[in-house]
Amino acid sequence: MAQQYAKPLAQLISELEKLPGVGPKSAQRLAFHILRAPEANANALASAILDVRANVHFCTICGNYTDQTVCGICSDPRRDRSILCIVAEPRDLFAMERTNEYRGLYHVLQGVISPMDGIGPDQIRVKELVQRIKEGGVSEVILATNPTVEGDTTAMYLAQNVIRPMSESIRITRIAHGMPIGGDMDYADQATLISALEWRREMR
Repeated sequence: MAQQYAKPLAQLISELEKLPGVGPKSAQRLAFHILRAPEANANALASAILDVRANVHFCTICGNYTDQTVCGICSDPRRDRSILCIVAEPRDLFAMERTNEYRGLYHVLQGVISPMDGIGPDQIRVKELVQRIKEGGVSEVILATNPTVEGDTTAMYLAQNVIRPMSESIRITRIAHGMPIGGDMDYADQATLISALEWRREMR
């Protein structure tokens, strides 16, 4: 099919198809939209992509995306440093922030434990979590991984093998399953996330 298009257009469609949730038809529509858009718009899009790749990286403390050494959440003195919310990906952090209810800090694992994919504790940011807890001051850890098999496995591993052996005094909670089983936090509405946060349960 790609041979029907001019080579640069075929290449653009091919690259757009690699984006999550973008199939061949959507890639084609996006490519044609870019072609019809003013040149300044196309240049702005290309520049934004190059800029984000060059200047956005992980926060040295929590693992969130930032263009600074430390992200705005970690550097905010108004945040409650005694509560640490653990999420799998930066997008889950942004989902929690949209609730406007949580005022603690975060720790982004940048993945979940998934033996089927060859991902174990050493492939996600567990060592960094251990270091943060060792520094002291944390009284509660909220495990806010997605309610999937991998998310639940990761939460259980962290609770039983990482956090609890380090300190019996730290309260370990799991967001309530107002989140649908197998769901994705990034797609949850604000009310669902607030409910899941409010009714989080303690992990034993």
